[in-house]
Amino acid sequence: MDASRRTFLTFTAAASALALLPVDAAMGATSAAPGTATRPFEAARRPRLTNLAHLRFLLADVPVVASATHTTFGIEAQPTVRAPWTYADTDGAGGYRPVGGGTRDALTGYWSQGAYNADDIARAAVVFVREWKATGDAQSRDEARDVLRSLAFLQTASGPNAGRVVLWQQEDGTLTPSAVPVELPDPSDSAESYWLARSVWAFGEGYAAFRRDDPEFAAFLLARLHLCLDALGLESLSRAGQWVQSDGRRLPAWLIAGGADATAEAMLGLAAATEAGDSRSRTALQSYGEGVAAMSTDPARGWPFGAVLPWTGSLGFWHAWGAAAPEALARAGALLRRRDWSAAALSDAGRFTPQVLASGGPHNAWAPLPAEAQIAYGAHGRVAGALQASAVGGEGLRVLAGLAAGWFFGANTAGIPVYDAATGVTFDGVETDGRVNRNSGAESTIHGLLTMQLLDANRDVADLATSITGLTANTGLRVIDAETARLSPGCVVERPDGGAWTGEGNLSGGAYVRIPRGEWVEFDVTESGGILHGVVWRQAADAGEAEWEVLRGRRRLWKTRTAAGSTGDRGLTEADGMLVPELLGGDLPETAVTVRCTSRGDVRLDALLIQPRIASAVYSTRSGSAVLYANGARQDQRVPPLAPGTGRAYDADGSPRGNAAQSGKVRVRGTGFTVTRS
Repeated sequence: MDASRRTFLTFTAAASALALLPVDAAMGATSAAPGTATRPFEAARRPRLTNLAHLRFLLADVPVVASATHTTFGIEAQPTVRAPWTYADTDGAGGYRPVGGGTRDALTGYWSQGAYNADDIARAAVVFVREWKATGDAQSRDEARDVLRSLAFLQTASGPNAGRVVLWQQEDGTLTPSAVPVELPDPSDSAESYWLARSVWAFGEGYAAFRRDDPEFAAFLLARLHLCLDALGLESLSRAGQWVQSDGRRLPAWLIAGGADATAEAMLGLAAATEAGDSRSRTALQSYGEGVAAMSTDPARGWPFGAVLPWTGSLGFWHAWGAAAPEALARAGALLRRRDWSAAALSDAGRFTPQVLASGGPHNAWAPLPAEAQIAYGAHGRVAGALQASAVGGEGLRVLAGLAAGWFFGANTAGIPVYDAATGVTFDGVETDGRVNRNSGAESTIHGLLTMQLLDANRDVADLATSITGLTANTGLRVIDAETARLSPGCVVERPDGGAWTGEGNLSGGAYVRIPRGEWVEFDVTESGGILHGVVWRQAADAGEAEWEVLRGRRRLWKTRTAAGSTGDRGLTEADGMLVPELLGGDLPETAVTVRCTSRGDVRLDALLIQPRIASAVYSTRSGSAVLYANGARQDQRVPPLAPGTGRAYDADGSPRGNAAQSGKVRVRGTGFTVTRS
């Protein structure tokens, strides 16, 4: 299970003291415990990275009984299905114990949420389907069948909620339509949802896989996929072509649960079914692809650097988990010959992913500044997006995929492997301070395995990923909080009683500076050639402007203005105003400068965001190092090497553009990237 868009993953709140350890303690435990992650063997010495052992350990036999609203394929002959436990906590002795969601009632044995959930059941089915198709493994085929039958039982088959999906299920097969704490929609099959979108993903891939192997079962899966589309046709698909307002921007009204995140995962199943010849899936794919593509951003305008935004509820919020949009758009764009969709995927993979890597990896939330823990779900999205986009772009995106996959082998904030090819365990994540959550629940296991399946199918990418042993340095976005800068006497530091969350994003440092008309805030900027973004918490009403000046001594190099208010129609967002970094324009010189923000109205200033002209990430590898250089400017750059090595320069779409080294410096194409290795 993943967090909602409005709650950020905080491992310290959910993990036991045993599971959450500092780097040194976690590394010590790794060497001693067989259930923890170790580095994989070299590619030539291991047949596959994918190991289903831990996912199979999580699988449970679940009894099911047909009712007027819930049934599944062959239930009379096989009244048992299989589903993965939601969580698995480390037991302190090198093993794991399965855990359900919420708290367990000592008398009934029921969990306040459930033991199993549709989100993880659907994604586990995808893992087993893909493993069977990749290897021909009969056990994986049987497991795919049993887990798909489990998912079908959770789908409401008749009545007013037909086609929608109940999220939670108890160990004895009893469904829990309303969980504690409450999750929306409530009951969970009363409206479309993430779990309905993921059911589309699983049913679509399952249908395509079983179509020739077991036509009867495939026909059942296609019928269940169409039942999903019936339900979606009453909600999101019924609004195709309609638009909503979000702080003045027109956004698609026909995304599942209001998000490109959920919709993109459904698109993966629709694409598989379309490739298998289902015309109804093709029609739905066309509609949803239009909606997801409409959430793309223009990297020329700065933040979020070409990413596809996940949520119509905020223009200043991107999250790593569920970020399947570039993968879905690249696949659907190639299938339906939509170059605009492919272009959106290439922008996300080739412009945004380098910024993610240079900022330290797949932090769970950019809201709007990168922060929070890193999890397998987020890392998998960067790998899958870059790999799928490489099919319509260039080979450089495969290199980015390899660097992104290095997260599993040590290129993370903890500096240790979080996937163990010997056991199939993927840790539940790492915190920004390097603490490791050594639990290994279904979601982490699944997305670790989905990544390993991609690496097994792309050995050049796997060779790079598994050669990486750590992230030794990175130079990405830097933030200077306004409250830490020089303030004129009339400025006031405000700390909202409700905390950092504004309803659409997080205030950096949990505070902002209110700048009355004529007052100012000054920042000292030492980055040579940095690219500036002002982070103003804009108000809904007209609040005047913020005037920005770049000064070297007493000389003003350039100035510009940005709005302090007038965000436009709030629309469906949760709060008035918005918190979105705004590109200021103009080049910074190679020397230190002062950036002054003067209020020409009523300015709520959160921070100054500095994007390096050349962002970078330096990885340690078994043979030396690998270095990523990402150019945020339009002009080609030549910079001193950060480590010895040779490599290639690439355009933003991954097209190779010659050798990296030139006259003792590293050449980085305008808006492109370069990777060197030694």
